[in-house]
Amino acid sequence: MAFEILAGPEPTFFTRSLASAAKTACGWGVGWSLLVFGCLGLAGCLGGESGRDEVVVYSALDREFSQPILDAFSTETGVRVLPAYDVESTKTVGLVTRILQERARPRCDVFWNNEILHTLRLDKMGLLEVHIPPLAAGLPERCRSSRNTWFGFAARARVLLVNTDLIAEEDSPRSILDLATAKWKGKGAIARPLFGTSATHAAVLFAHWGDEKAQNYYRDVQKNAQVLAGNKQVALAVSQGRAAFGITDTDDAIIEVDKGLPVRIIYPDQQADGLGALFIPNTLCIIRGGPHPRAARRLVDYLLTPDVENRLAASASAQIPQHQDATGKSRALPEGVRVMRVDFEAAAEGWESAATFLRREFAGGA
Repeated sequence: MAFEILAGPEPTFFTRSLASAAKTACGWGVGWSLLVFGCLGLAGCLGGESGRDEVVVYSALDREFSQPILDAFSTETGVRVLPAYDVESTKTVGLVTRILQERARPRCDVFWNNEILHTLRLDKMGLLEVHIPPLAAGLPERCRSSRNTWFGFAARARVLLVNTDLIAEEDSPRSILDLATAKWKGKGAIARPLFGTSATHAAVLFAHWGDEKAQNYYRDVQKNAQVLAGNKQVALAVSQGRAAFGITDTDDAIIEVDKGLPVRIIYPDQQADGLGALFIPNTLCIIRGGPHPRAARRLVDYLLTPDVENRLAASASAQIPQHQDATGKSRALPEGVRVMRVDFEAAAEGWESAATFLRREFAGGA
C-alpha cells in the first residue's frame, strides 16, 4: 500500500542512553552505574510513555484538510503529532491494512477515518480502546459507539456533481440510479467502490437493497459509467468536461464549485419515496495498545469539539458539523435535504461478501 507520509515514534533518549550506559557500567563501578541508571529511569518517567510527548495519527481524511487541525493541536498543547496519510487510490483501506498488520505491536495511537465502515470493522475485531471524551454527549446517537470505542463528527454527503455546460438544469440526473440507466450511458462517472466513502456507500446499498439488487445495480454502473480511481478524480472529470456528471463527496464537489467552474451540486433521491442522500461522518478511535495512550486521549478530546467542527465547516472541505453546539454552517449543505436512513452496523457486517463481488467487477477500473 502507498502512503504520502509515514512517521512513527523514534527511539527515545532513555532507550538510547540505557544501551550506552549498559556497555560502560562495568568500567565505572557499581556506584556510578546505579546513579546513571537511576537518573535515566527518572528521565524516562518524566518524559511520558515513550520519553517524549507525542502521538501517532493515521489519517484517511485528505492531508490538506486534516493537517491544519493537527498542527493547531500541536501548537496549542505542545504535543508532537506524527501523521501518516493515505493516498486517494487506496483511501482508508491502506491505513486499515497497516493497523491490522501491526495489531500485535501497534504503532498507531489515533485513527482519523474519513468514513465509518472500516472503523466499525476494527471495532468488531476488538482493536479499539474505550474512551469517553468530555463533549461526546453533544454528538447524535448515530455518531457514538454504544461502547464508547469510536465517535463520528464532521460529515460529508454523497452527491451528484453535474457539468452545467453539458447538461441543462431541467435535464439533470436526480438519482444515483441514473448512473446505471441507458439514457446516461458513457456520460457518468464513479469512483471504484472498493475504498473510502465509495466503499461505504456500496456497503450501505448492499445492506439496504439486498445482494441481488445491489449486484445488478453495480453491474449496470460498471458497464454504463466511467470508473475512476477516486472521488477527487470524479469531481475533476466533471469540472473539466470529461464526464457530464458523477457521484462524489461534498468536500471534493465544493472545491470545484469554489473554483468557479461550470458545475452544480445535486443532492440525489430527494423525491418523497426516494432513498435520500447518504451522509457519512468522519470517525475517530484510539487503537488498543498504541504507544501513546495519554496523548491519544488528549487528541481525541481536542478533535471532538464544536470548535474543530466549525473550522472544518469553514474550510475548503465544507464538512458538515454533527455536534449540537457547533455553530458553523457548511456552504455545501442546502436547507431541507432528505437524508438516507442507514444501518451502518449491518453494512459493516455484510462488507466482506459485498467486497468479494465488487473486487471481481471493478478491479480493472481506471
